[in-house]
Amino acid sequence: MLSKACGYAIRGIIYVALKGSEDHKIGIPELADALKVPQHFMGKIMQNLVRRDILSSTKGPHGGFYTNEDTLDTPIVEVVDAIDGLSAFHKCVLGLPDCNGEHPCPLHHEVVTYRDTVYETLQTRTIRNLAADVENGLAVLNREPRSRRQTGVGSDK
Repeated sequence: MLSKACGYAIRGIIYVALKGSEDHKIGIPELADALKVPQHFMGKIMQNLVRRDILSSTKGPHGGFYTNEDTLDTPIVEVVDAIDGLSAFHKCVLGLPDCNGEHPCPLHHEVVTYRDTVYETLQTRTIRNLAADVENGLAVLNREPRSRRQTGVGSDK
């Protein structure tokens, strides 16, 4: 339902929320390395979030990305909208133009509940919530060996 770019954006902004601050900005090389994402692609994604006023950044030798209180309270749906748009949550899974409850496609009733639940979750969960889950060991941003787990970027698997 979400593109690879959108997954990178969510993971990236959570990493910045965990590791960055106005005093310690996160650069693209660190971010891409920590998340095992192509640097150039990650840079474009993160700059898009800056342009949409979801993430903060500064340029220069001590520049990089950081979060503020507004960023932390941003619902994840805003990140999804910035990267993928929200059409996946409003269109027919089979691509029929007039699919709805009155004129459903063959998968409508099975998919609409799932789709609406995911959308509601993205509206209610914030960057702060997801970062807290990673920080508390309830979620991971990357599958890494045990030694990296302390950074909130590892997995037991």
